[in-house]
Amino acid sequence: MKKVILQIALFLVIIVLAVLIVRSIMEPVKFQQEKDFRYENTIQRLKDIRAAEGAYRTVNKRYTASFDTLIDFVKTGQLAVVKMIPDPEDTTFRKSILDTIGFINVYDTLFSSREDFKLENIKYIPHSGGQEFKLEAGHIEKSKILIPVFQASALNTQILKGMDEQTIYNEDTKLTVNDRFPGLTVGSMEEASTDGNWE
Repeated sequence: MKKVILQIALFLVIIVLAVLIVRSIMEPVKFQQEKDFRYENTIQRLKDIRAAEGAYRTVNKRYTASFDTLIDFVKTGQLAVVKMIPDPEDTTFRKSILDTIGFINVYDTLFSSREDFKLENIKYIPHSGGQEFKLEAGHIEKSKILIPVFQASALNTQILKGMDEQTIYNEDTKLTVNDRFPGLTVGSMEEASTDGNWE
């Protein structure tokens, strides 16, 4: 009887150990899958912010640090439709004239083809429970010229909210040790770049 009880206990221990091993293998895989999904959504939102900021700069010659201003601009702003024609006074055909032939709504230019796109959500970090991207704008000086710059960013603690905190902390530590931003960002307040750190 003791032998049977011992065999059953040993069998249960083996099952528990097998479950723990499978779980320890699957948890990092599931974390990475969820992280990839959230990053993909956040990157798309940052690309949308970059496109809107680019249109804003085209019209206003600067970027904005206000999501309210940016959203209002995309809703109501217009971009000039320009046609390039040869300069009739130039016999070498090297010069051209830019002729504005009309205007088109910013929203239609940037987002009209996107199904289920909600402009009001552009400022929110996906899956963060309503937290907003950090949006900055200003100027930097290069060769005595002021250049407009902007930056939109979200920390991993916001992007991956609700996921395993220790894993997020470990990943952030690796990034900061290597002088990398612990999250996703587009643009820069230190150089004239509109690149994202995922590119």
